[in-house]
Amino acid sequence: MTARFTGAANGEIVVVVGEDLVQALENSPLGALDLASALRPALEAAAGACGPVVVDPGQLMEPEVALSGLMSKGDGVVVPLLEGTEARALLALRLDQWPGGPQVEDDRAPAVPGAAGAPAGLDLLHDVEMEISAELGRTRMNVRDLLSLSPGAVVELDRAAGSPADLLVNGRLIARGEVVVVDENFGLRITEIIAASGER
Repeated sequence: MTARFTGAANGEIVVVVGEDLVQALENSPLGALDLASALRPALEAAAGACGPVVVDPGQLMEPEVALSGLMSKGDGVVVPLLEGTEARALLALRLDQWPGGPQVEDDRAPAVPGAAGAPAGLDLLHDVEMEISAELGRTRMNVRDLLSLSPGAVVELDRAAGSPADLLVNGRLIARGEVVVVDENFGLRITEIIAASGER
């Protein structure tokens, strides 16, 4: 998805995601989800790292076309978003004008490496919202048992009472903790951070 933005800085941004994410959105349990709507918060947050900006509606296009179109207009930066050593997505940014800097002639941005005020690496994503969920436990059941559930039914989970609950970010385990009550709402007090390798 590619979009232009204007405001404290003017430029263009591209977010490229893998086919697995596209397929996951199309086959969501809630029905097909719109890819453009799903990527919109990432575009706005990344562009917003340059200051207050307004991002245009943007458009979906083939990754090669979007990236070559952005890079052909001047120097830009492409940041791979990694999971382990595998690139799961790409974020590309080109500025017509660095925040607080002079307007660049002929619609070309200054060279990104070492440029003053240039957003660096994953700092562009600090304001991206992610879904965080707490999981008390899991179980498996066949469709017959699932369809027979009714109010008051008890579903046995794979955890003992009092066991830590898992904290997941976009479905990935990052921490464990104990369930607490905060102002009549449930909360999770973190007791353990799970390293990327799965070690504690």
